[in-house]
Amino acid sequence: MRSKWLFLVLFFPVLCQCQTNSRPAAGSALLEQFLTTGSPEAGEQLVNAAGDTMVLYQWFRQGPDYSTGVPRGDQHRVRIAADGTGFPYALLVPQDYDPATRYPVEFHLHGGVSRAEWQPGETLWRRGYDSLRNPARIIVIPAAWNEAFWWFSNQAENLPGILNEVKQTYNVDENRAYLSGVSDGGTGAYFFAFMQPTEWAAFMPYIGHPGVLRNPAGRETHSLFIENLTGKPLYIVNGEEDPLYPAVAVRPYIEAMEQAGVEHVFKAVFDGGHNTDWMPDEAPAIAAFTQSSRRDPLPENIQWLTLRTDRYNRNHWIRIDELEEEGRPGRLIVEREGNAIDVTAHFLNAFTLLLNPEEIDFSNPVVVRANGEIIFDAQVEPDAGTLLEWAYKDQDRTMLFTAQLNLRVPE
Repeated sequence: MRSKWLFLVLFFPVLCQCQTNSRPAAGSALLEQFLTTGSPEAGEQLVNAAGDTMVLYQWFRQGPDYSTGVPRGDQHRVRIAADGTGFPYALLVPQDYDPATRYPVEFHLHGGVSRAEWQPGETLWRRGYDSLRNPARIIVIPAAWNEAFWWFSNQAENLPGILNEVKQTYNVDENRAYLSGVSDGGTGAYFFAFMQPTEWAAFMPYIGHPGVLRNPAGRETHSLFIENLTGKPLYIVNGEEDPLYPAVAVRPYIEAMEQAGVEHVFKAVFDGGHNTDWMPDEAPAIAAFTQSSRRDPLPENIQWLTLRTDRYNRNHWIRIDELEEEGRPGRLIVEREGNAIDVTAHFLNAFTLLLNPEEIDFSNPVVVRANGEIIFDAQVEPDAGTLLEWAYKDQDRTMLFTAQLNLRVPE
């Protein structure tokens, strides 16, 4: 999408000194229109109304003016993907929802995905959701089926898409978005933790198994890199007597997490089967876990491993763009201290760094060192096009970027 914003930069003055939070009513309306549609016309109008990159940044930082006149309670919705596929989901909004409050949001992924696509009126996929209602958070219960397992690429697009739809209507705390799942849903939670964690603060896989993601007979299989789990905590529960995914079968992954320093809680339920009968006893500890788990949207130390660059190649503000060799994972380790960014790159040729003006001083040069060699040393200008691109893509007031560096690893 970035190319369609480039023309804006040619005509847009950059005056980074301006840091005002004021926003006229017309600016609020344009911001809401842009975040909803992402159209170039709305983006151009928004840029012209702000008149300055940093004013525009503050407008996005402030976010839309959330309405009081929005639906509350239980809602049944369908998100339509770009290919026309309808992805149903249930949305549970507190009856006393206050648009001035940022609400945590929790996704619950159901099990039993090996079945035909859900038909209009079917409710089995959301059974039991009555117990999930929470007056202090927004609950999302999406649907999966045999053509849309949680670990398929269409669901990798769908869940963030649903999250963005919710953000466009309700005041969501972007740093308290949680992903939990049961059985196949637990395996789905593992998938996002390993492959696409940027949106989420923590993962709660219940009676699932990460090894399912590696099944060579699966329609979509994935290599699992334990290092990708660093930075996001997990709360894992398995039954010792589970006939499908007993705790003993998951322990090798738990041991690997321990060796890699992954923050996690693992509960092996004595005499526990393939069920959630343990949930009432475990609920207080899970509640304390989520309460203490907040996402850092712009971590100073971050890394990522991937086998592909068409998807599953981004972690927050870093992205791997070109691998050195097909079939061999590239690894990017990045440390940021002020304007100095130190990169260690293994088996990759190109990568992108996304820069936030509250982390980077754009009045001074940015220095990037890759594998011990300086590959970039220059002052960077904030770019309205970049801000528009990522603000629309992420719908995240706390993770905004006004510049991006597309860099190559020295030979």
